[in-house]
Amino acid sequence: MNKTSSNKIKVVAIVGATASGKTAYSIELARQIGGEIISADSRLVYKGFDIGTAKPTLEERQGIPHHMIDIVEPEFDYSAGLYQQQAKEKIYEISSRGKIPIMVGGTGLYFNVLLNNYEMPHIEPNWDLRHKLENYSNLQLFDMLLDLNGEVPDIIDIKDRKKIIRAIEIVKTSGKRLDEVRGFGENEFEVEWLGRNFERKVLYERINKRVDLMVEQGLIEETEKLLQKHGRIPNLVDTIGYQEIISYLDGKMTLGQAVDLLKQNTRRYAKRQLTWFRRNKEIKWNIHPKIEKK
Repeated sequence: MNKTSSNKIKVVAIVGATASGKTAYSIELARQIGGEIISADSRLVYKGFDIGTAKPTLEERQGIPHHMIDIVEPEFDYSAGLYQQQAKEKIYEISSRGKIPIMVGGTGLYFNVLLNNYEMPHIEPNWDLRHKLENYSNLQLFDMLLDLNGEVPDIIDIKDRKKIIRAIEIVKTSGKRLDEVRGFGENEFEVEWLGRNFERKVLYERINKRVDLMVEQGLIEETEKLLQKHGRIPNLVDTIGYQEIISYLDGKMTLGQAVDLLKQNTRRYAKRQLTWFRRNKEIKWNIHPKIEKK
């Protein structure tokens, strides 16, 4: 295994906002140091979510093994806890082959649960409660969580309905505040944190161009196929990229309006991603890692 002097497996973590060039950078790095890539994106796990999530194509992967991509159907309620378990297995598998695990993505929670050993509460889903909560608006759910927990953690966005409901479920089931059932354990791996970013104007221009390219590549057709195959499941209608095109297909807005909204929502998402990652003072931004090929 590739281990450091501390006898811990070395993992390279590449983080950043959407459209910041993480994919291309990680593939080139993997070629240089003999690495394999573990995706840390909560939407790339779903089969068929391709154009709308900017999932790297087989050609773009350039023969570099990619893990944690296309592993479940969109109907599956994939969790951060399950990601922690499965991605950890991949780290050990990759290291056992003499390769370096390179974790790449923009889902901050996935990095926390895996590399910072963020302890998730082991609470089973309460389906009766979830069905009841579906009758409330996001604002009502947000206020409910505020009343129950005393505060709403800044990692929970008011638009993230799934995360708000899960937080309410944890507090109601455990009878404890979120900070009492969650915490950080000892780091299992030695991590080199690398960040990719551009100045805001350039990043937003890259996002706008990416959205235009998605439409050219067939985002509308992909959305139609996903609706036909899976119906209006939450993981589809709540995903940026598909939710805006669905509004267009429903006749609620023109294609131009849907595309503009998609660009706006993606820019906002990028801003939230950067806010999350900038809390981590170990991240070295826009540099090459000091790691040699084994």
